[in-house]
Amino acid sequence: MKALALLLLVACAPHPPAPPAPPTRASRAELAGRVQGELRHSWQAYRRLAWGHDELNPLSRTAHDWYPGVTLLMTPVDSLDTLLLLGLREEAEEARAVILERLSFDQDVFVKNFEITIRLLGGLLSAHQLTGDARFLALARELGRRLLPAFDSPTGMPYVDVNLRTGKVRGKKSNPAEIGTLLLEFGTLARLTKEEVFYAKAKQALVALHARRSPLGLPGSTIDVETGQWLDRKSHVGGGIDSYYEYLLKGWLLFGDPDLKKMWDEGAAALNRHVADEAGGLWYGEVDMDTGARTASEFGALHAFLPAVLALGGDLERARRLQESSYRMWTATGIEPEVLDYRRMRGTSLGYQLRPEIVESAYYLHHFTRDERYVQMGQAMFEDVVRACRTEAGYTVLDDVLTKKQGDRMPSFFLAETLKYFYLLFAPEPPLELGQVVFNTEAHPLRRTW
Repeated sequence: MKALALLLLVACAPHPPAPPAPPTRASRAELAGRVQGELRHSWQAYRRLAWGHDELNPLSRTAHDWYPGVTLLMTPVDSLDTLLLLGLREEAEEARAVILERLSFDQDVFVKNFEITIRLLGGLLSAHQLTGDARFLALARELGRRLLPAFDSPTGMPYVDVNLRTGKVRGKKSNPAEIGTLLLEFGTLARLTKEEVFYAKAKQALVALHARRSPLGLPGSTIDVETGQWLDRKSHVGGGIDSYYEYLLKGWLLFGDPDLKKMWDEGAAALNRHVADEAGGLWYGEVDMDTGARTASEFGALHAFLPAVLALGGDLERARRLQESSYRMWTATGIEPEVLDYRRMRGTSLGYQLRPEIVESAYYLHHFTRDERYVQMGQAMFEDVVRACRTEAGYTVLDDVLTKKQGDRMPSFFLAETLKYFYLLFAPEPPLELGQVVFNTEAHPLRRTW
């Protein structure tokens, strides 16, 4: 019935509805002010109901920690640079204080190297660069040292999990995103501490992964980090692969490493040749990494990062076209589904996780083109999120984009990324310009201060 309902929706509205009227400077300022208000609303709900824990469950008004009996302060660390950039000084001081007073990495717990790197290591580094407080850099260095054992595999590609206290590792089945989305953070840590081991380990992992691409130049979905053998040979730009491509380009922009530029050029060319799909618009689906045969026509919320990266790489024509497809995905159901079969225009995973990627791409495209259409897109998406996901205690995910049934989780990245990109898109005078920073995949701005 859900699939039938979605098909009926799409049949009635095969093309995206017209976005709101072009915003004026005053209306953009008003939108930016509303985003500030929603950030304050979300932070205060976390402060009131989940203080000192990782995340908030807004409907049950309970706290959630990623690891039983341990808190790593995900929401404060992830949110701090957003609070600073959006001018919420009192809330930023609360986040700063709780991080410096309570955050401890001396925990006997296995953590996911990738997630801790992009959220916590990236958040601490950006906090240090924004505030100049050396205590954030000291915490980042300690965390980096505790994560380093993850790279001690026969191939140099990191294990999935590492114990923060003992350095033990586990999880040899990994993917390109978790292997290749570490260099911005570890590289920045290396440059700021002058300990090059951090850069060397993260780059070695990226080079080892890139060297194992197929003759077509494509990675698969799952790889054994001990043997270097592919376990799943499907190739795409969605979850599990997405940010591998992102970090090739951004790594070159942040560090000026020509090896990364070469890998990005090769990877982008293979994507455009084999993964891009013309199906009533431009999409990037799924293919066999060896033959290029199409195995699925799926595109979703995580795939929607790609217009931003294409724009950053200078391919504005493809970026524009792909963003139109992403927006069509969004408007087909009122809010984007997690995954859409774009040939049948039918959702195959109907949740919405408050993800930022489509907003991020609108921000990048507006930055490079100054086309107000992307602000209009952002305004329409912001109104949809407020209408469907706002609760009395912050914001929550949706279990179903058709019925708008709410789930019960406010991920830290909603504050770190989604609200940040909305604000940067709307603000007539944004607090930073894209050319001044490189955003990690968790939207933490990193500067080449070294």
